[in-house]
Amino acid sequence: MNKNTIKLVIVILAALIAVILLFVGLKNIKIDDFHPAAVIFVIDSSASNQQKLDEQKSFVSQACKRLDPEDQVKIIRVSEDAYLIYEGSALSSRNIRKSLEAFTRYDASEWGTAYGVGLNKAMLYAQSMFDEGYIPAIIVVGDLENEGKQDKQIDWNKLPKQVKALKTNVENFAMMFVYAHPQKLDMVKTKLNPVLGESNLVISTEENLDKSLSRFLKAIGR
Repeated sequence: MNKNTIKLVIVILAALIAVILLFVGLKNIKIDDFHPAAVIFVIDSSASNQQKLDEQKSFVSQACKRLDPEDQVKIIRVSEDAYLIYEGSALSSRNIRKSLEAFTRYDASEWGTAYGVGLNKAMLYAQSMFDEGYIPAIIVVGDLENEGKQDKQIDWNKLPKQVKALKTNVENFAMMFVYAHPQKLDMVKTKLNPVLGESNLVISTEENLDKSLSRFLKAIGR
């Protein structure tokens, strides 16, 4: 066997070994099972929350920017009543900002905080987005003050049962409550922590928002 033949055999063997190693390597690579997220914001635009509203709108915009291009966002505005003011891509910054500016302005004719109505809608959207293949989550932005009609407020005895029912279908369901007084946030923790657990329930005052948002994003795989 001459030198050229030996060299050719060596090259062929090396190429064969490389192909085998590449095949084995690709076979062992685990591809992440990516699921887009659907984050539903409930933002308070009532009279009692006006002082911090501009800061809170900035928080919503910043949170959206940290989501993936495939993620979807819904924003529910809460005052005397609660209704959807935006739905679409998480990265449509201009449209999100315009919607917040247009529909969270103070209206002297409205008095009250329909947090209960807003959360009920948010949970219905969470279920529907899960059915569409998204990982749903809810962020409540506001002071959590009870004002106005009682039937529109959060029923803190009923809410944990609603969340538990949703979590039965949506295993990785997560919630975040921000900007409320620590006393209010402590109540949220007491009521919902047994249902959601430490990882999937994030509460935060304005002083610790960045780290808390990072925890929330980690909970939804971001």
